[in-house]
Amino acid sequence: MNGANFSIYNGDYAMRIQQHYLKKHIAGIILTSGALLTAPMTFSEDSVNSLKSGKVLNSVLAKGEQRADKAIKSQLTIDAIDADIRSSEREYRGVSKEVEGLEVYIKQLNKQLADQNSEKTDIEKSIREVTLIERQITPLMLRMIDALDRFVEADVPFQKEERQARVANLKDLMGRSDVTVAEKYRNVMDAYQKEMDYGRTIKTYRSTINLTDSSGEREVDFLRVGRISLMFLSLDGERLGIWDQKAKEWKPLDAEYKGKLNTALRIAREQAAPSLIKIPVAAPSIIPSLANSNINYGDIK
Repeated sequence: MNGANFSIYNGDYAMRIQQHYLKKHIAGIILTSGALLTAPMTFSEDSVNSLKSGKVLNSVLAKGEQRADKAIKSQLTIDAIDADIRSSEREYRGVSKEVEGLEVYIKQLNKQLADQNSEKTDIEKSIREVTLIERQITPLMLRMIDALDRFVEADVPFQKEERQARVANLKDLMGRSDVTVAEKYRNVMDAYQKEMDYGRTIKTYRSTINLTDSSGEREVDFLRVGRISLMFLSLDGERLGIWDQKAKEWKPLDAEYKGKLNTALRIAREQAAPSLIKIPVAAPSIIPSLANSNINYGDIK
């Protein structure tokens, strides 16, 4: 029973306290409102303390904001410095790679320079020797041309005018100052090559012949088989002969060779397929007086 009364009492007491504070706050609100409307503002001691506390809080907040601003500025500075460092690092790496490439390039250039110096030395040596070479090769070419001239005169007389004109051109060329030694040498070797080719080919051509009999000069078809045989057949087919290198004159051929000669002429003109041809040739022999001339002679067989 006592416990119940105590509980009720406590509850009533709490209600009275709440009502008291409520009334006090309502009265404060009313007084404050009236004071604001009818009289100058007055502050209680609590209000002053509250204002002071607000000023301190504002000061603390302001200082915090200042510190935050400083921190932001410091972070921005750090970020700028970091960006500069990273940029410098990238630039350094790029320059380092470029330097490595330049070192390899310079090394390669040094090798090329050494090779060019060696080649330059060889060229200078060749230039010093070229005068000596010219002095030695010019007499050699003159001897070669003279030997070729004598060979054409002593050889089988096919295309003789053409070959003699070639030798005459070589002699004129040797006296010209506007032609280099190399060009002169090339022409001499070209003439020798053509003479060599005559010995490996078969050819027919039309020209005139002056026979020893009373028939005089006649136009005939010549057939040259290397250097082993030179024959002719008249255009009317009535005369045919062969060159006798030993006697240095034309010898007549029997009529039995006419068909063979005609076949050989057609093959030389590429009017017939190549085949084995039977023609008279001179048996090879060497004249002792011209043993060193490389000119072969023989009798007609």
